[in-house]
Amino acid sequence: MSSAFQPQLQTQTRSYNPARRSRFNARLVRESLTTRFAMCVCSVLLFVLLVAGLIVFILWLSLRPHRPRFYLSSFSVPAVSQPSAGLLNSPISFNVTDRNSNRNIGIYYDVVYGSVYYNDQVVASGPVLNPFFQPPKNTTLVLGDLTGTAPAAGDALAAQMSGDAASGRVEFRLELKSVIRFQVKAWDTHHHTLHVECDMAVGSDGNLLASYKNEKCSIYF
Repeated sequence: MSSAFQPQLQTQTRSYNPARRSRFNARLVRESLTTRFAMCVCSVLLFVLLVAGLIVFILWLSLRPHRPRFYLSSFSVPAVSQPSAGLLNSPISFNVTDRNSNRNIGIYYDVVYGSVYYNDQVVASGPVLNPFFQPPKNTTLVLGDLTGTAPAAGDALAAQMSGDAASGRVEFRLELKSVIRFQVKAWDTHHHTLHVECDMAVGSDGNLLASYKNEKCSIYF
């Protein structure tokens, strides 16, 4: 029986190849190193992204960017008290407070233009404030003095305005427009076109009704 099993044992012994086994082990080592290197690179990239995101979040918390806030303090159209007189060449004045509540962000303003609307028709417009820089935590007064351009006496719109004045309430809309940019530390942002809208009403004397005093205006870019 020992002679019967001898060829089989010899065949099994000859099938073992040390060189092939060595190449297989080397391939396993290379694949393991490649996997470890890829995992290491991914870990480094994730760490960099995490640190960058954390820095951006900390900067955002420290700067706390806020839009400027506008409040209507006063508005006067004396010609309203004159029946059927219209607004042509009549003075229109207003006072709006512009608040920059940011702690570390200043705002550059180009020329500020003001327009007054009655029934969606422009009745006065023009520049109201020259270019200026508003520091952080600052309140700027926008004092507007415009001259009425429409409607004229005898105009249908003037007659409607006179009727509203007789009822004790004439509604107007004040719009301010400017191009602004924010100053964050040592660099400036790109330009934004700022639009401010203040809806209000005056009484028969042409002065702002008390319910609209210090009313917050809506803004959009």
